[in-house]
Amino acid sequence: MIDIPRELAASQEKFNGEAGRAFIAGLPEQTARFLDHWGLKPDGPPMHGVSALVVPVVRTADKTPAVLKLQILDEESEGEPVALRAWDGDGAVRLLDHDEPTGTMLLERLDENRMLSHVPDTHRAVVTIAELLAHLTSFPAPPGIRSLDDIARAMLDLSPWALGRIPDPETRRAVADLAAAVREVVDEPGDRLLHWDLHFDNVLACDRAPWLAIDPKPLAGDPGFELWPALDNRFDPDDILWRFDAMTDVLALDRDRARAWTLARLLQNALWDIEDGRPLDDAQLEIARRLRGRGL
Repeated sequence: MIDIPRELAASQEKFNGEAGRAFIAGLPEQTARFLDHWGLKPDGPPMHGVSALVVPVVRTADKTPAVLKLQILDEESEGEPVALRAWDGDGAVRLLDHDEPTGTMLLERLDENRMLSHVPDTHRAVVTIAELLAHLTSFPAPPGIRSLDDIARAMLDLSPWALGRIPDPETRRAVADLAAAVREVVDEPGDRLLHWDLHFDNVLACDRAPWLAIDPKPLAGDPGFELWPALDNRFDPDDILWRFDAMTDVLALDRDRARAWTLARLLQNALWDIEDGRPLDDAQLEIARRLRGRGL
């Protein structure tokens, strides 16, 4: 039997409601089914993030260590195997098998004890993120990946409603400036394969590569939309512009466009906060202020 972590059950309840409760209730049976289907044996305690259960396993036929990843199939997770097949282990974790109806995946096992978040040098970690992004976004997005074009236009459609729910005039002006930045670039959304969630905890090491990306939420779009997590990890307001400059240098990005798409990412986060009734994040507002104030 697989013990379902209480934290995973709580996050599924919070973010997915009844669908999340049903997913958690069916996890023991679903896990057992795929252990049998793919000839796997559990090989350690289950791990989890916000949305997925990850079970270390060994494939009994050839003794290959792997992980079984089980998650709700939604618009974010459905693109993950498509992106991993496109990268085919080149800069990202390798997909070994996939069940399309449920979104369940069998992935190569990386070393969870060697995570980029464990690297003490923040600048080195940021450059590592940039180097991975430069490689991953060199791939064109495969057909069927959801588009940054659609996401950006939906943000602009939602912005007037959101602005009416911000009582503080200064904060309202800041969010309006984010929407204005999106309007500058919305007609050129890009066509690269984006990871979309490459933060320090989503980069692990293994014997075959120093660092590999995991857990993509892929989009087709402009690489400038990828920069925000590395600006936010270990947040330091005085380091924002160094990180932005370092990443745009490594990725060879036009800084005006990268700035606009980073502000678009901050708008996305702000809209989510407003929809959920949460106060806007001070760190993200500071990132926006510093980038807007920079003469790029």
